[in-house]
Amino acid sequence: MNPCVKKVLVIGGGFSGMTAAIELRKQNIDTDIVEIDPDWRTDGAGISIGGATLRAFKTIGILDEFKKQGSAHSGLDVHAPHGVHLAHIPTPVIGDPDVPNSGAIMRPALAKILAEKTRQSGATIKLGCTFTEIKQHENGADVTFTDGTTVTYDLIIGADGLFSKVRKDQFPDAADPEYVGQGVWRAVLPRLPEVNNTMMWVGPNLKVGLNPMSKDQMYLFLTQDKKVKERVDRADYVSQLKALMMTFPAPMIQQLAGMLNEDSLVDFRALENLLVPRPWYNNRVVLIGDTVHATTPHLASGACIGIEDAIVLAEELASASVLTEALEAFQNRRWERCRMVVENSGRLAQIEVEGGDKEEHTAIMRETMMTLAQPI
Repeated sequence: MNPCVKKVLVIGGGFSGMTAAIELRKQNIDTDIVEIDPDWRTDGAGISIGGATLRAFKTIGILDEFKKQGSAHSGLDVHAPHGVHLAHIPTPVIGDPDVPNSGAIMRPALAKILAEKTRQSGATIKLGCTFTEIKQHENGADVTFTDGTTVTYDLIIGADGLFSKVRKDQFPDAADPEYVGQGVWRAVLPRLPEVNNTMMWVGPNLKVGLNPMSKDQMYLFLTQDKKVKERVDRADYVSQLKALMMTFPAPMIQQLAGMLNEDSLVDFRALENLLVPRPWYNNRVVLIGDTVHATTPHLASGACIGIEDAIVLAEELASASVLTEALEAFQNRRWERCRMVVENSGRLAQIEVEGGDKEEHTAIMRETMMTLAQPI
């Protein structure tokens, strides 16, 4: 069956946008991708990745490169603040012998892998550029860009992230992202020999975690309850994170605090989420990824569901003869899965902030991971 679109524009060169371009080109759909950052940078430390994401990597064709540059492992070990082991949570098995159960990688490394795959796909990439106006009509949508050019497309994919310009322009009634009462600190440290899978230490108002993300590096994260969303001075990042970690008496956390320095790529971000009600499309404009369902990192699945969006959208566009049928089928396949991740991640944050039921917390994590292991 011929695809219901011939020429598509992807706005945003993040993980979901790049995946959309890659998968659309596999269907021989002409694809342009515009990214406002002229250097196509991806900031950040590490990114934790579940089996569902790794399965998507196999679909895209980047799993082998991930295995070379990242770390594949399995399971989560939970500890008390003083270091006593509390529980081991197995990682659900995906069911494909090629696909690891979980893993992690440097976020910029993953971005480079996807960027190279996007270039190889044959998509037309325009950096330092975005749109100024979208005019929809019966036969397409005319897009005017910041470089002064205007091009007509059959479909526009908004993949420009949490603070999306596409969403504000085409879905003006959509709510803004909502602060969840937590912030997350992240850092990169040399990998300790004993760190072979995900590890976590849970305190009353702080949670520290570790994830190996290469042979030599590991990714540290710390979630902190903060009633008010506030900016932290970058000059104070290392000292503030170290002070927070020193409140944990566990010997390994004390050791990690001593390892922090100006080369640790320490970062802090207030946590927000967003779930735009259906419909996720407006005639010839459709939203994917963080643009339409941004989640907190509690389930390590935000990148996963955005990348899955792109895969499913390309499948539906290739198999439907009518655009509205393709977009409706895409939305129907994605809504419940994405809603679950956003709402369950938000509930985990709420439990942590309120000091709620830890058994409920563990159950939500386990059940969500098992659901995500199911095919998309």
